[in-house]
Amino acid sequence: MRMATSLSVVVLAAGGVGHAVVTSLDTGIDRIDPFKDMKNRPQAGHGMNLLVVGTDGRDRISQEERRKYRLGGAPCHCTDTVMLVHVSEDRERASVVSLPRDSYAEMPEHTDLTTGRHHHAHPVKLNAAYAEGGPSLTVRTVESMTGVKIDHYLEVDFTSFMKTVDAVGGVRICTAKPLKDSYTGLDLPAGPHDLDGGQALQYVRSRHVDGAADIGRMQRQQKFLAALIDRLSEGGVLLNPVRFREVASTMLSSVRADQGFGTDQMLALAKAMHGFTPASSEFVSVPIGDMSFPVKGIGSTVKWDAPKAQKLFQSLRDDRPLSPERTARAKGPQPVDVDVAPKTVRVQVYNGTRTDGLGGRVDAALRATGFATTQQPRTAAGGKEHARTLITYDPRWDRSAKSLAAALPGAELRQAPGQGGTLRVTVGGDYRAVTPVRERERQTGQFEALRGDQVVCP
Repeated sequence: MRMATSLSVVVLAAGGVGHAVVTSLDTGIDRIDPFKDMKNRPQAGHGMNLLVVGTDGRDRISQEERRKYRLGGAPCHCTDTVMLVHVSEDRERASVVSLPRDSYAEMPEHTDLTTGRHHHAHPVKLNAAYAEGGPSLTVRTVESMTGVKIDHYLEVDFTSFMKTVDAVGGVRICTAKPLKDSYTGLDLPAGPHDLDGGQALQYVRSRHVDGAADIGRMQRQQKFLAALIDRLSEGGVLLNPVRFREVASTMLSSVRADQGFGTDQMLALAKAMHGFTPASSEFVSVPIGDMSFPVKGIGSTVKWDAPKAQKLFQSLRDDRPLSPERTARAKGPQPVDVDVAPKTVRVQVYNGTRTDGLGGRVDAALRATGFATTQQPRTAAGGKEHARTLITYDPRWDRSAKSLAAALPGAELRQAPGQGGTLRVTVGGDYRAVTPVRERERQTGQFEALRGDQVVCP
């Protein structure tokens, strides 16, 4: 959740401010040593990896704000949010991976900071690592789970989050449906909303607005972060030294970071990441195998899908993009992703034009991209020439129709109850070509990632 604030350290650096300004801001960071006495760490990969931790600290929040934003109760002294941020070697991409706080984890051998007792390795929920061993044990646990070497550690709390959002002038969020959570006080109708710091905190903390619980909350956190980056890049903060200093000083006054993340690192990022936008970021949640994995003495935990998670973290180690769109740009034109595999969609093609052989060519093109065509194109009934390509389908096969429509951009979709499982394509005069499609990667053992510009308000 509060990683939005911490990643802003990286994003704000794109403003290209001078060494003296950054040095003065650097002195306001509370320093910690999360890498003390750490041995047998993963090998360094390409790019830079930041572990961003949000705690539920609320000591500096007024009683009025606690009541208004439902922040009652004692803090748990644990990590409310854990995100792994990978900044690419060329500084043109930031990949953000959300790690569920209730993830099943194997705690490394350590000494409890509170009691001084020595503990052997044992199973826990991920957020317990901070409570037992602070930043150092949290870093060790995440490195052990992911195989990714952590280069820098950033930690923020509720106060830092609220003040930073207010300092940038609020953030715009668009909701497709009403969001209401009695636990946090969140109450947003469908549509666009300009959230201040307190409202934004409600938005990213809410876990009871739908059945997705913590997974849905992580998705809203990612959406918020993309919106914050959009605000910073489009709102003039990065190009205005006065606004930059105001926002950065507000943010850094309550950030904790390792000693190695300082002036030189900020300036290097400032030079490399000039022009950073929401499209430069991509977001993914670690793939889940079991949302309610029982562990004796711990309760229900979130167990990762090990093979998919391994592919995800290998991509980070190899400095490769996570979103299909980025991979497509890196490798050249790629098919459009669809939810229903083309090979399961049966299609009958009709030629609705006076161009001889067009029905056969469209049939062949659809079959080439994977659709199960009849290979027996026909002439449209009535001899009427169609100006626009038409897809008719039985409503029971609506998802298949959407996959077919992706291959024929601009085609009209028309329901035909009782038609059955074979979809019909009547080729019109607007036909130009078939767009290649493929089943979406998340259905074939991969993970789903989105770019920041795909989740911000249009």
